[in-house]
Amino acid sequence: MLASIPSATLHGVDGRPVAVEVHVSNGLPGFTVVGLPDAAVRESRDRVRAAVLSSRLPWPKHRVTVNLAPSGRRKGGSGLDLPIAVAVLVADGSVAEGDVEDTAFIGELGLDGSLRPVPGVVPMVAALSCRRVVVPVECASEARLVGGHEVRGAASLGQLVPALRGQGPWADTSDSRPETILPPLPDLADIRGQPVGRRALEVAAAGGHHLLLVGPPGSGKTMLATRLPGILPPLGRDDALAVTRIHSAAGVGLAGGELAQRPPFRAPHHGTTEVSLIGGGTAWLRPGEISLAHCGVLFLDELGEFPAVALDMLRQPLEEGVVRIRRARRAIDLPARFLLVGAMNPCPCGEGSVPGACRCTDAARARYARRLSAPFLDRFDLALSLGRPDVDDLLGGRPGETSIMVAERVRFARLVAADRGVRCNADIPSHALDELCPLSPEGAALLERRLRAGALSARGLHRIRRVARTLGDLDDAGSLIGERQVAEALHLRDAGSVRSHGPSS
Repeated sequence: MLASIPSATLHGVDGRPVAVEVHVSNGLPGFTVVGLPDAAVRESRDRVRAAVLSSRLPWPKHRVTVNLAPSGRRKGGSGLDLPIAVAVLVADGSVAEGDVEDTAFIGELGLDGSLRPVPGVVPMVAALSCRRVVVPVECASEARLVGGHEVRGAASLGQLVPALRGQGPWADTSDSRPETILPPLPDLADIRGQPVGRRALEVAAAGGHHLLLVGPPGSGKTMLATRLPGILPPLGRDDALAVTRIHSAAGVGLAGGELAQRPPFRAPHHGTTEVSLIGGGTAWLRPGEISLAHCGVLFLDELGEFPAVALDMLRQPLEEGVVRIRRARRAIDLPARFLLVGAMNPCPCGEGSVPGACRCTDAARARYARRLSAPFLDRFDLALSLGRPDVDDLLGGRPGETSIMVAERVRFARLVAADRGVRCNADIPSHALDELCPLSPEGAALLERRLRAGALSARGLHRIRRVARTLGDLDDAGSLIGERQVAEALHLRDAGSVRSHGPSS
């Protein structure tokens, strides 16, 4: 009269194993769920009972008690419907205990007994140590991405029970779909003019450096940013699994149920809220845009229109690559190692960089500049002022290098960084700068002059050295960073009036 079925629930982007214990005893008929369930789990009482009866399976006319162990942790989501139903059937004797040995179950039940997909299958299956896992048919391809489990799919509870007893077939979960062909990414060859912008984009991709683009409407800021994913290296196995786990936990569809191949590109609207950008919530602590951009690009267009509080909340994740969300009853750490690209106009009217064209008052320009705090701006390794491209370049200019050509140089620079023991040069720790980013006497003298003039902060100094290291790798200039690389790094970190209200860097 007692059964225990393994399952799992979501906690942020990670799965937590849960033991679904069911006890069927004498007494007045009833159905109780304990173990800190949330509203979705409490409502499973009605879904499970209706699903069992709709599947023409017996429902125990006794007292049924369900405990979700460990009882001290909160449980959420509808994925516990299926393990509760199976545990009830095992405890009542309708399914033999040996039929579910070393088998975990995840899935939501419809009132008609059908099995419905749930978000977060990848991290939940990864948290299980059972030999076999049963999931809805639609989730089988995702569950197989984890590896190490025998994945079985079922379309309904009525089909699942005979399959467990060995009296019927399992649902067909073989992937008969053709191989997913990803659409082509925008190509850098589409950009006319803007040689400095193209160079900054290549440096950002090669070194993982955050990039700020400032310029009037039509200067090509968005075109440049959207072509960044096309020159980034494809994801490695570990990064692909991490990105897939995050997107699965967030309920974001995976392409063909396959591991992520490309670095993600997220571009939230400037009206987004702090929680949707950073992550968190109340009942369900879900990943935000910065976690969905993990190992990829977070593009914030119209940066000056984002809430100032939301932008300042990015400062800690930009430094540590993780966002730490703390609530009274819950605490999670979500991965958030992303490449930030911001684009904004120089002033509210957008024409601030065009001589004689700006219609903004001094007060309006000052107000607009104050929307970005100096500490936030100091997190950008590259800050570039763009002008509108030349007419000759737009009408008859020769196309620039393609993304494939630039991506090859980026790949080489990333391989050089990997030989230093880092993913990219932006990850070089401060204590290793003297060893990995040695400066020539001329380069050191140039930085010293900028520091003594108060034009460079301590954080800016470290970022300049990392950018100069990337420039040296792209130019194959050897281990010593020369004055030319330092000067170019300083040039690529100057956005004019955007930094005028804070410490110039």
